[in-house]
Amino acid sequence: MDFGKIESLKNEGFYGFVSVKSLLNNHSQIPTTRGVYMVLRTIMDEPIFLEKGSSGYFKGTDPNVAIKILQEKWVYNTPVVYIGKAGGKKNKTTLRSRILQYLKFGQGKPVGHKGGRYIWQLNDSEELLFCWKPLPTDEPEDVESMLISEFKHQYAGKRPFANLNK
Repeated sequence: MDFGKIESLKNEGFYGFVSVKSLLNNHSQIPTTRGVYMVLRTIMDEPIFLEKGSSGYFKGTDPNVAIKILQEKWVYNTPVVYIGKAGGKKNKTTLRSRILQYLKFGQGKPVGHKGGRYIWQLNDSEELLFCWKPLPTDEPEDVESMLISEFKHQYAGKRPFANLNK
């Protein structure tokens, strides 16, 4: 898969490609099954980072990091800023419930989605796109790990911008 081209993601079975702004108004198109998802930034301008993003303080912890950290973590030449999973052997979440949890965290709610929090310090976070791939039989954690591994292989060992583990 070529993580630099949205067409490649579509060819691998990802669909949706709906903005944060649109999903906040209507999330009915997100599947209620397990799977993997990606967050994309299709704006090709240099990112502008905010000192204080929009995410919630889960368990009282400040989710924001220094702009210098965000600048160092940024990955150029790819729209992919985060790869996530929903459901599997150990957990019964669905793509819809997990993505909604992520969106609520980005709206300042103190919910548990600290992974991926860096996206909420982008000044254009409402323009980010979510796409997803349902996995009725494959294990989402395995597919997520494989996708992150492939990404790292293509981008000199770097994880997607907002992925902090794997």
